[in-house]
Amino acid sequence: MKQRTPLVSHIFTADPSAHVFDDKIYVYPSHDLAHDGEDNDDGDEYQMEDYHILSMDNLDEETPCVDNGEALHMKDIPWVSKQMWAPDVAKKGDKYYLYYPARDKDGIFRLGVAVGDKPEGPFKAEADYMKGSMSIDPAVLADDDGKYYCYNGGLWGGQLEKWQTGEYVENPAEIPADADSLGPFVAELTDDMLQFKETPKMIKILDENGEPIKAGDEDRRYFEGPWMHKYNGLYYLSYSTGTTHYLCYATGTDPMGPFTYRGRLMEPVLGWTTHHSIIEYHGKWYLFYHDCELSNGINHRRNVKFTEIEYNEDGTMKTIFPYDHLDK
Repeated sequence: MKQRTPLVSHIFTADPSAHVFDDKIYVYPSHDLAHDGEDNDDGDEYQMEDYHILSMDNLDEETPCVDNGEALHMKDIPWVSKQMWAPDVAKKGDKYYLYYPARDKDGIFRLGVAVGDKPEGPFKAEADYMKGSMSIDPAVLADDDGKYYCYNGGLWGGQLEKWQTGEYVENPAEIPADADSLGPFVAELTDDMLQFKETPKMIKILDENGEPIKAGDEDRRYFEGPWMHKYNGLYYLSYSTGTTHYLCYATGTDPMGPFTYRGRLMEPVLGWTTHHSIIEYHGKWYLFYHDCELSNGINHRRNVKFTEIEYNEDGTMKTIFPYDHLDK
């Protein structure tokens, strides 16, 4: 089954974080607002203000995807000034924890957390952002041993390069092409799921020779949108290369890295950004992603889709060509 039609069309959705709770699929996307602003490298065109959680009873093509309404809005979060971008959700006990990035009153991206009793919300936000948080695109792994890890980070508009010294630097020096590329941050979460247990560390992504991938290697280097899943006991870190518009992945034996580059998960889609998630459902694996089909290519008017993932016998993932069905 190759489902590549938008899940919903009445609103623009992007950056889908998909999960299975009680045998039902929930998708936590960002909510693109239609406007006529210009695109730029700081991402000012992405003016999202709230979250709508989508849900489906199964992944059959005829099954409708339900919009469960507004689950959280920036007006209800004291520290947020604008731009609530790509979120994720984790479940622990009988509570659901929504992790999201937004700019604080100084214009710096931080991560916040909101708590709910149901997977579709509503969610009540903590009054302040997570201590020590920075940048964008949180993704949380619930590991088999009961530990929870938060991954995040994005270049340019996501401000990742501004944190190279451990402190926020508004105008950092340009990273040389032969320097080690930046990676996402990772930190284990506290038992109450509201803070980091430790200072987040930056993950290294290595090439086939065990050397760090370089900043100038735009076909393979990390840009944004981390996602972590496990397959046959191995950790898979997948991410977007940004400028070259690939989804790539790397594998490792430790949730905190390092990870070794293994290949491309998906070729470019219509639109600039690529952001995704991966779930297992009824014995099959699925990729949730977005493109700009509904808006005919307007970068900040995106729509969420999904398609099936296939693994090779050696654990590598078969590359997905998102529009190959159009040639058949």
